[in-house]
Amino acid sequence: MGDPSDETARAFLEARFRAVPVAGAGRLTGYFMPVYEARWSRGGEFTAPVRPRPADLPPGDLSSGGRAAYASRAAIDERPASDALAWMRPEDLFFMQIQGAGVLIFDGGRREKAVFAGDNGAPFVGIAAPMRARGLFVDQETSAEAIHAWLAQHRGPEAAAIMVLDPRYVFYNLTADDGFDPLGAAGQRLPAGRSVAVDPTFHAMGELLWLDASAPSLAGAFPTYRRVAAALDTGGAIKGPARADLYLGRGPAAGAEAGRVRHVLTLYRLVPIPRSEP
Repeated sequence: MGDPSDETARAFLEARFRAVPVAGAGRLTGYFMPVYEARWSRGGEFTAPVRPRPADLPPGDLSSGGRAAYASRAAIDERPASDALAWMRPEDLFFMQIQGAGVLIFDGGRREKAVFAGDNGAPFVGIAAPMRARGLFVDQETSAEAIHAWLAQHRGPEAAAIMVLDPRYVFYNLTADDGFDPLGAAGQRLPAGRSVAVDPTFHAMGELLWLDASAPSLAGAFPTYRRVAAALDTGGAIKGPARADLYLGRGPAAGAEAGRVRHVLTLYRLVPIPRSEP
């Protein structure tokens, strides 16, 4: 039995679910699985270590329960990196830490997945606003792609001074790349374009949602995102009932699209209609 047609799926959802609006001002952003070059040893442009989870990092989620952060990005950057799993360009590692995971390509073509293994418990702080405040960009120019390019062009102390404004730091495990999209917090593969990260305080994993997003604030963005998506993931910057982060796939094309998603969102829960109702 094959996948249902779009018409069949739509008819099923319209017959079996009702759309219930989620209160509050909403915002849609996008994320993806990046693919970056890496090296097994430090050299040239590859000066940023991919660090494993420290042995003294407390178990659990440091960002919940009011516990203090383990250490800031600045403090971790100053530590020796004799246990580095790989080495990356600093701006690539920074952006992979925002996304949470990524695929690393080494000399000879070997590919490894960098899988989230924990973070330092510090809150995510976006660098777009402080870059605008310093006159480095105007609002319509602060796509992720533009910020990444700026960091690469100013690699060294100037870029490091910007990246350290985000105190959150992510640690990793490396596993062989299986070619599939990553697992979300729900333990399921993330279907590109049909899965979102949400705030678990307000949404259950697996919940069906209708996204109605428009009025993009970044140049070059698609004008609207209107679709059904499943809540299959969470994220450190995804807070509030009407906040969603749309997973858009792997690689540069997905990254270019994800970096331009900053839309006004009206979010709806798709709630099953009891069979007793007409």
